[in-house]
Amino acid sequence: MSVSPSHINVTHITHCLAVAVLFALITPRYAKADIYRYVDEDDIVHFTDAPTDKRFKIFMRDLKKDRELRTRLTIASTVNPSEFEQLIKNCSEKYGVNPSLIKAVIHAESGYNPNAVSSKGASGLMQLMPGTARSLKVTDRFNPKDNVEGGVKYLRFLLDTFQGDISLAVAAYNAGLNKVARYGGIPPYNETRTYVNRVLSYMKSYQESGI
Repeated sequence: MSVSPSHINVTHITHCLAVAVLFALITPRYAKADIYRYVDEDDIVHFTDAPTDKRFKIFMRDLKKDRELRTRLTIASTVNPSEFEQLIKNCSEKYGVNPSLIKAVIHAESGYNPNAVSSKGASGLMQLMPGTARSLKVTDRFNPKDNVEGGVKYLRFLLDTFQGDISLAVAAYNAGLNKVARYGGIPPYNETRTYVNRVLSYMKSYQESGI
């Protein structure tokens, strides 16, 4: 049995046997990569380490990377996340976006620093780019209320666009809607993949901690 560089297909009938063989074959190669899986309309099971289709879902995580991304929700001592709690709650209720997702994006984007500015020109808690802010009618990107409301409104749009798929919405928040559409899934950029994993890890931590 041969294993292609990035995709492996096995029939549904031999699925159990193939998966057992698969693990033996791919473990050395994929020791430092997440494995994704989906079953198509012909009951063919597809595996890959580089998903370019939104049907792929996480099947086996790279445990080392997962440990590196897992957060204890440490925040710089110079900021106070609790002062934005009510603002996040209000925007969550207004736009129907999970508050843990909002917190995770803020945490990943700015570390709760409302004055944060990126090298690319993104600003504020949710790091809105000038063009994105204009389209969302955000006049002051450094105003927490305006920034978070605009960012959450944009997240709502992305979630609707990708039919509730949080991974794709987060990928589009980082890399842009066109890039996700072009690749039919999470773009093959290390920065974007790391960002998506980080946000999902933060979101899980917020949910589990009840913060």
